[in-house]
Amino acid sequence: MASWVLSECGIRPLPRIYPKPRTGLNNFNAKLRLPKLDLGSSSFSFSSGVKDRNWALNVSAPVRVQGIGEEEYKARGRINGVIGDDEGEFDPGAPPPFKLADIRAAIPKHCWVKDPWRSMSYVVRDVVAVFGLAAVAAYFNNWLVWPLYWFAQGTMFWALFVLGHDCGHGSFSNNPRLNSVVGHILHSSILVPYHGWRISHRTHHQNHGHVENDESWHPWGRSPGKTGSHFDPSSDLFVPSERNDVITSTVCWAAMAALLVGLSFVVGPVQLLKLYGVPYWIFVMWLDLVTYLHHHGHDEKLPWFRGKEWNYMRGGLTTIDRDYGWINNIHHDIGTHVIHHLFPQMPHYHLIEATEAARPVLGKYYREPKKSRPLPFHLLGVLVRSMRKDHYVSDTGEVVYYQSDPQLSGSRKLN
Repeated sequence: MASWVLSECGIRPLPRIYPKPRTGLNNFNAKLRLPKLDLGSSSFSFSSGVKDRNWALNVSAPVRVQGIGEEEYKARGRINGVIGDDEGEFDPGAPPPFKLADIRAAIPKHCWVKDPWRSMSYVVRDVVAVFGLAAVAAYFNNWLVWPLYWFAQGTMFWALFVLGHDCGHGSFSNNPRLNSVVGHILHSSILVPYHGWRISHRTHHQNHGHVENDESWHPWGRSPGKTGSHFDPSSDLFVPSERNDVITSTVCWAAMAALLVGLSFVVGPVQLLKLYGVPYWIFVMWLDLVTYLHHHGHDEKLPWFRGKEWNYMRGGLTTIDRDYGWINNIHHDIGTHVIHHLFPQMPHYHLIEATEAARPVLGKYYREPKKSRPLPFHLLGVLVRSMRKDHYVSDTGEVVYYQSDPQLSGSRKLN
């Protein structure tokens, strides 16, 4: 439904699509020939039993990742991403001199604690705001009010999505059933198939920063250029054991769609469009904007990897934190994205503190976000500039960067 928005925003198929590994870290590592990851005791898994099924994302950050020694960095002429001893030029594509375990060790232990009551309080806050905004808009029913309502309500739909996103990661609580129930309610209410999204998003985290294997969410389909559907249990997005999960989410989605059809007969299709339809599209715009800007648009070009140069940590370090001003609190600090990508089970309310604690370890691999005014209008300029120059990456090479297509950027190639 909104795939054209993402493709126009630059989240488009890369020049060549290769077969993507199935979900699950074991298969994923086998196909990419990565060093074996020790997930530690914090990883989440799927079981065949119904009573103890865990629906959280099986994408725990590895506790230990085989690293490259400092001597090898020196041999390559890079220490902490700096080329040579005298130049002082930072190379974001260079292997960092720290390991994932070093970042984890710098983060206070309480940042890993999940509080289901606190998480539920955010749900209550957002749901009350959604119904309150709808009641106010319907009461005044004034064209001076509607545009303000659309922006506010679309932003709240986006906030609901982020909380459902936390449920999918297992960062909402340690209770998989609570995560699943809350995730289905929140995501179905904004026409997102919870398990279909959760599984494809797991693939995104397992492959972040990989040219061919990364995955992005589209409301009705997969990334541009890839086949499959989030609603079809036989899609190659899923393995057979996930069939019932996908069916459950599709049924919930269909129930919400039926409810909206019924409401259109009660309040009228135009009123429903104003109350729900337009805010839905604002939510999709938020989804597109935030997704794009967390992986594009930095002043210094960021690398994409393939082959032996890719690993989980290096891929995660290519993400970017963004400051959204007043919106930070509303959309649950999703702009604090680097630590989230590396440790997706961490609750959103600890991400800022964890990031500050990890910054001495990250060094120049952490990119300070530009401070926002109350509303993040500056990010629109970042989006436009990136769309003008970040068009494609090379088909060859294991460390590649976005390049500009003169025909898309409007510039001419000089002879």
